[in-house]
This record gives sequence, structure tokens and C-alpha cells, in this order.
Amino acid sequence: MTGMIERLPGWPTLPDLFGWVESGFPGAHTVPGLHGIRIEEFLADEKYVLRAELPGIDPAKEVEITVTAGVLTLRAERSEETTQKHRTEFRYGTFARSVRLPAGAKGDEATAEYKDGVLTVTIPVPELKTGTKTIPVRQG
Repeated sequence: MTGMIERLPGWPTLPDLFGWVESGFPGAHTVPGLHGIRIEEFLADEKYVLRAELPGIDPAKEVEITVTAGVLTLRAERSEETTQKHRTEFRYGTFARSVRLPAGAKGDEATAEYKDGVLTVTIPVPELKTGTKTIPVRQG
């Protein structure tokens, strides 16, 4: 046995189900070749924190983070090639994700850190002081 997947003659080939897990279901993305980024986001200690799963990339070269009109956008591009004795495998693609920031977020003070395949973006969100004002009703 060569370690390669053998297909029986006459049987239709099935789609690569493992590829669907990584890139999403076919037709789920509006832009061909664009994949989503898995994220988690939360507010803590007057900070908005977004953690994005981006394994196997060089953040200095392959990640772009922008904040425009209250929207945080992450873009990453990955190309990876693995060569073994009898086969070569490669994966590549552009990943993108945009999220609306909470009201009052200071996007120009955002910081980003990449560690162990996870990109963490932190943006200060000072607590908005919203006072209650009673409005008298005049009778006319």
C-alpha cells in the first residue's frame, strides 16, 4: 500500500469533506477564494478584545488590520507547502473578517499581538457616561 487514497473504479468521487471544514461549505462565501476567520470577541475592563485564529502565518508580512468608520477588518494571506518523499501538499488563500466596534471604541489606539497562532486585537472602549435628563412637558 502506498499511503495514497485509492478510489474504486466506477464510484463517483466525493467532495473533500476535510477541505470543507477548513474553508467552509461551497457557496458560503461571496468572494471566490476568500475564507472567513474564526474569531471570538468580548468586552472586559473598558477594552474590546478580538481573538482571531490564524495558525501558520507570519503576522509581520501576511496580516493587515484596519479600522474604518467603526469597523475593524482583519485580512490575512497564507501559503503553505509541505513536501514529503512521495507527495507534495499545499494550501493557500486569503482570509478576511470585519466586525463592527462598540460605540466609543478608540480604533486609533488599537494594539495587536500574535502568539501561538492566535491574533489578539485590543481596543480601548471608555465607559460612556450617559446621564438621565428629565424633560418637562409644557402644556400649550
